[in-house]
Amino acid sequence: MKTKTIIEQTMKTTFFLCGMLTIVITFGIAVYMVISGIPAIREIGLSDFLFGQVWNPTGAEPQFGILPFILTSVYATLGAIAIGVPIGLATAIFLAKVAPPKVAAAVNTAVELLAGIPSVVYGFVGMIVLVPLVMNVFNLRNGATLFSAILVLSIMILPGIINVSRTALAAVPREYEEASYALGATKVETICKVSVPAAKSGIAAGIVLGIGRAVGETMAVILVAGNVANMPELFGSVRSLTMAIAGEMSYATGFHRNVLFSIGLVLFVFILLINLTLNLILKRGGAKR
Repeated sequence: MKTKTIIEQTMKTTFFLCGMLTIVITFGIAVYMVISGIPAIREIGLSDFLFGQVWNPTGAEPQFGILPFILTSVYATLGAIAIGVPIGLATAIFLAKVAPPKVAAAVNTAVELLAGIPSVVYGFVGMIVLVPLVMNVFNLRNGATLFSAILVLSIMILPGIINVSRTALAAVPREYEEASYALGATKVETICKVSVPAAKSGIAAGIVLGIGRAVGETMAVILVAGNVANMPELFGSVRSLTMAIAGEMSYATGFHRNVLFSIGLVLFVFILLINLTLNLILKRGGAKR
């Protein structure tokens, strides 16, 4: 009995230390990004940095405007969400509530396989297949565009949204649905008005996971978006925040390198605001209910 108590106490301590380590690492990253990024922003000027439309760090008069990168990241993320979330949520509902067991098992296997594909493979396939297709279909001179990036990202965020949402829907107590059926609701009404609202926190977690991947993706987007610092157009070559960091960090030195850390700080704040906004929406929705 004493040995069992010691083991339980040891495990509790281990779990506590792991949790605290996660907090410390996250806090350390945030502090490092602030310390590394703020000086460059202060020297450039916050307005010129965030709203400047020209990125030319190696010119005779260097310019460090990152508005094209910010807008590209926003548009690409919104586009991927607009395509990926409805498809992912519909697939999760199908797997959790509609599909026969054999069909669900087959689709789950495909989704897990999709989740295991490296980002660079998505980008390579997109570059070989999608980019020429977009160029031919829309009669463009170059198919490496924001539109191509949106399509690739919408596919890449599907596994996270599907898996997390399916798990949340499967965890909804059966009694909720039986009570709905007892009141005369159809299966579709039960799914839409009972199951999905009951699983909304898990679904939201899946959406946040998808947003995080869409915002932070680099390799796949570099291969299909053109990597050009233009103001974003749907059928134009673009560069996102992550692409700017990955594309120039290898040769950047001095102040240029510090500016790239500032871009990382902007990206960090961007993701933080998305998470806080979604949590606020969920809390308000829960309070209304």
